[in-house]
Formats: sequence, C-alpha cells, structure tokens
Amino acid sequence: MEHDLSIVKQAIAGNKEAFEQLLILEEEKLFYTALSYVGQKEDALDAIQEAACKAYLTVHQLKHPEFFSTWLFRILINECYRLLKKGQKIIPYEESELLNRLQEQEDVMGNPIDLSEAIQRLNHSQQMAIILFYYHDLPIKEISEVMEKPVSTIKTYLHRGKKQLKRELERSATFNEKVI
Repeated sequence: MEHDLSIVKQAIAGNKEAFEQLLILEEEKLFYTALSYVGQKEDALDAIQEAACKAYLTVHQLKHPEFFSTWLFRILINECYRLLKKGQKIIPYEESELLNRLQEQEDVMGNPIDLSEAIQRLNHSQQMAIILFYYHDLPIKEISEVMEKPVSTIKTYLHRGKKQLKRELERSATFNEKVI
C-alpha cells in the first residue's frame, strides 16, 4: 500500500501518532496475512502485536520511507515464523489423545480441502510468495525485497506453488468423487 511519505517520515522521526496512523491503514492486511500464516485468530493477533512493537522500536532505522509497508510485512512474517517455530516444540497431548485426534482427522478426510488449507500445505517460501502476490497484490520485485531473494527465485516459488496447489485441489476433488 502506498502511504503518504510525509506521514512515514514523521513516524521515522519518532512521531507516535504518525506511526499509529500507518498501522491503522495496514490493520486489515496485517491481520489476514498473520492469520494465513499461523491459522488461529489469537496467534495472529499476538504476531501483529509483536511485529508492531518491533517495528515501532526500529522504525528510525528505516532508510527508504517508500518501502514502509514492505518493511512492516517482513517483520510480521518473521514474527509469524517465530511463533510457528515456537509452537512446534510443544507436545500438548498424551498418546491416547493424539490417537483419538488422528482418528477424527481420518473421518474428516472425506471433506474437500479449501484453498486456504491447500496454501498451508505449501512450503514456507512458496506460501509466502503466493500470499504476497495474490492476497496483497505485491509486484514480484517487492516480494523479492521482502523475502530477500532474487526475482527469478520468487518466480520459481510462484510457479511451483501454483502447481502444488493445483495438485492438492485436484487430488481433493478426485478423492471426494470416489467417496460419493
């Protein structure tokens, strides 16, 4: 999203109200981006809160005000990955509970997956490229800056991610036709 550069410059200079105004402008995109990564509303809100705090503390280091939005989303995405990594270390269920949950999941397998589930099955790089390109309408050049990868790599992530999504969705549709 293009921001008024004067507001971004005020935020960089330490103006709290200007920074808050920028966050409010990005509020909805921040929420849906975080939600698409972490999958739960509470975790998404935690990620946004941490990202906003980190961004506020380091906004004075932003060298190019025109890339405020890109910079902010990079912080958010890194925070989402940190939360996901932290969550993987916790094993909340006993063995019997885990077996029950696996059985429930097998019973649900007859239901088709939706696009958001298919996106969550992609590897992190493909997932990030797909979300930034299709959900946030970022050009490939900006995505390469956010992900700190060459443009050609981003194109590869997008191509492979779309192929994987197509396979997942077709597999789900084929499976459901056989079940019905």
